[in-house]
Amino acid sequence: MTGYGKAEGISGERKITAEVRSLNSKQFDLSVKSPSMYRAADNEMRAIVSQSLLRGKIDLYINCESSDGAAPVRINGRVFAAYHRQIEEIAAGCGIPVAEDGAGLVSAILRLPDVVENNAESLGEEEKTVLLGTVRAAVEALNGFRESEGSILMADILDRVGRIEAAVNEVEPYEAERVETVKGRIRENIEKAQLSCDENRLEQELIYYIEKLDVTEEKVRLRNHCDYFRQVAASEEAAGKKLGFIAQEMGREINTLGSKANHAGIQKIVVGMKDELEKIKEQLLNIL
Repeated sequence: MTGYGKAEGISGERKITAEVRSLNSKQFDLSVKSPSMYRAADNEMRAIVSQSLLRGKIDLYINCESSDGAAPVRINGRVFAAYHRQIEEIAAGCGIPVAEDGAGLVSAILRLPDVVENNAESLGEEEKTVLLGTVRAAVEALNGFRESEGSILMADILDRVGRIEAAVNEVEPYEAERVETVKGRIRENIEKAQLSCDENRLEQELIYYIEKLDVTEEKVRLRNHCDYFRQVAASEEAAGKKLGFIAQEMGREINTLGSKANHAGIQKIVVGMKDELEKIKEQLLNIL
């Protein structure tokens, strides 16, 4: 969901610039910074952004420049000089030198009332239309950036989903080997303990134990989750959250598969699947 968009518009002698930046976030968080004269259109600007950008930490910056170079604010020299004269008189009477910190004095005077005057006019309908159109164009530019990046990310994510499916197939050759290993280990332990047991009952217990280690259901569900992931990615817009939920379900099946593995080869495959899944989850944060 990271992206950047910029657009410019002209209204009379003013050039309006809109910049939109977005970062990853599970929620929608919008911050708008604009000149005070545009505050009247704040709600409309927020509506434009929220309708198009559903998630992310969004920053909208609005800047206005006059074509004649005139600043939207003016320093009142007469008031500034009056403040400066009074400060010097008071400082001299108190024996405080003010010439040593000229920059600090200027900064302090500029913060005093009526020194800086705002020359900005109220927002007219024509300029408001240009302003909102510029915001829309900036949002469209950001969406274009997102779509370009998103197609690359989704291709990488689906490739990793395919790797997980391929890893599921790699588990199967180890399953028969695992069963024989478990049987042999149990019989070996019985012989070491020099215990006598009923062979029929032993076979029943072995079957029960091996059934608890069976991972067929986990493999089937994991493959189904992978198929569903592809379907949602191909057919739904703004599916980032939904794909995240599917990835969580994939993780549950992989974890269960690992807990039932009881085989070093299968555990190694499970670790590889977990690694791919974590990368998928990281990339999904960039999908709207």
